[in-house]
Amino acid sequence: MWGFGDDQSVWEHLVQSWDWFLRLLTLANLIQIPAVIFAGAAAWLLTKPLQHSFAGWVNRQWPASLHRDWLVGTVAPLISPACWMLGLWLSIALAQVVGWPHDVARIATNLLLAWLVIRLASDLIPYAALARLLAIVAWSVAALNIVHLLEPVLAVLDSVALEAGGLRISILTVAKGVLVLSMLLWSARLASGLLERRLTRMPELTPSAQVLLGKLLKTTLFTLAVVVALTSAGIDMSVLAVFGGAVGVGIGLGMQKTVSNLFSGFILLLDRSVKPGDVIEVGGTYGWVSSLGARYVSVETRDGTEFLIPNEDIITQHVINWSHRNALVRLRVPVRVDFDCDLDLALGLLRQAAQQSARVLAAPPPNALVLGFGESAIDLELRFWIADARNGVRNVKSAILLETWKLFREHGIRIPYARREVFVHQYSAEVGSNDPEIQATQ
Repeated sequence: MWGFGDDQSVWEHLVQSWDWFLRLLTLANLIQIPAVIFAGAAAWLLTKPLQHSFAGWVNRQWPASLHRDWLVGTVAPLISPACWMLGLWLSIALAQVVGWPHDVARIATNLLLAWLVIRLASDLIPYAALARLLAIVAWSVAALNIVHLLEPVLAVLDSVALEAGGLRISILTVAKGVLVLSMLLWSARLASGLLERRLTRMPELTPSAQVLLGKLLKTTLFTLAVVVALTSAGIDMSVLAVFGGAVGVGIGLGMQKTVSNLFSGFILLLDRSVKPGDVIEVGGTYGWVSSLGARYVSVETRDGTEFLIPNEDIITQHVINWSHRNALVRLRVPVRVDFDCDLDLALGLLRQAAQQSARVLAAPPPNALVLGFGESAIDLELRFWIADARNGVRNVKSAILLETWKLFREHGIRIPYARREVFVHQYSAEVGSNDPEIQATQ
């Protein structure tokens, strides 16, 4: 149920903040507000030409560089607030010497300094949305601390909590957990990406081992990030044991396919039946494995289409791996010829057609066989080896069939086609009169 913390402590913090705010609302401090605003407007007007000069100098010094984009896009817009802050610093130093009040100017200077530092720090984060969120949160915390409102706000957020047994979750706990979890997940993602790139540059590891170690490292880092975030937020993990078990059972029942694909992916990585770079054919899809994911196998075809095949389908369905143990693949091309052709010549022409292709290996050499005698033709078969199934198998078959057709036409060997002969007999009246069937119809 919802509950509130120590109301007396919250009230004391609010009273202290209100007293400080009333001390700030004096005539001498209120006069500083338009002065601070005027100083900001003057700094913006005076530094506008300086920004253009600085951007032009950077473009001349680094015409094509990453530093140019960062200096022009990030540093140049900060010249105006930086000059505004320096002007306020000088006014504060002068006010201290003369003995004038300067509380508002000091607060404005601290706010500007915090904003400048946070703006530069957030630019190091590659994700724009996360960088903007962290910048807003960090500056809000800094601003509340500068105006002496951080402790009251934290006390109010911590006072509103949900209590269930030994578990207490407040708004402050949730906010801290979300902030810490975002930072840790970003750090885990960055670290796992760096480690995966290092693993791919280790030639002593097989592609399957590289993917497996990368997935295990990523899973471990993300799990640690969640656990550390919950612990840092003050949540007792033992309290969540029973609740987590029940949720796990529910998720397991509702996400059977997802869990099955996840474990199927680990099986594929362990048995190394399919690995990145293999040429496979599954469910009518022919292509090479571009990546192995936790849920699917990415198969890229020669026409640029990328199929995401669930790991469970790779485990349970019939899969042809053209390059499982080695890159050598033997292909077969069936051909039919007439009964009256020269078989020795036809077999030689088939071998010659295969040798015309640069993709056909000379060793083992191509071979042509007589498979049998059909109803209207002799069935032949050309067998040859290639070592680059990744480049396709239908195209090399097409090229060899085209060359075979040219050679057959050149040497007068015909390829039979299906035909039927119909014999028409002349009707005889004498035969028809003695035929019982014809008599029955008359």
